[in-house]
Formats: sequence, structure tokens, C-alpha cells
Amino acid sequence: MVKFLLWCILLVLCWPLALAALVLYPIVWLLLLPFRLAGIAVGGVLDLVSAIIFLPARVLRAV
Repeated sequence: MVKFLLWCILLVLCWPLALAALVLYPIVWLLLLPFRLAGIAVGGVLDLVSAIIFLPARVLRAV
């Protein structure tokens, strides 16, 4: 809701910039999508590595 209100204010103050933002936002979102997917994959791998490293400590703590 806040983004929409800010866009409306931008539309009143500078309508060409607001229309350019409206057109360019989906294009930028599509360009950044692979980086988000790579970030999710790297985060999952790092979580897996940390779980493997901390597994002996968790097993010893459970005993």
C-alpha cells in the first residue's frame, strides 16, 4: 500500500518518471530473478554444510 501511495505521489510530481518506473519494474524483476534463485541455492548449500559440521556435536549433546 505504501509503495502504491509513493507511486501516486511520483505520478503527480513527475509523470514520465512514474510511467518509466511502471514499465521498467517487471523487466528489472525478471533480470534479477536468477540472482535470487542462486542466493536461495547457495543459502541451502551453506545450511547443509553447517548441519553436517555440527552433527557430531548434536549427537554428543543428545547422549
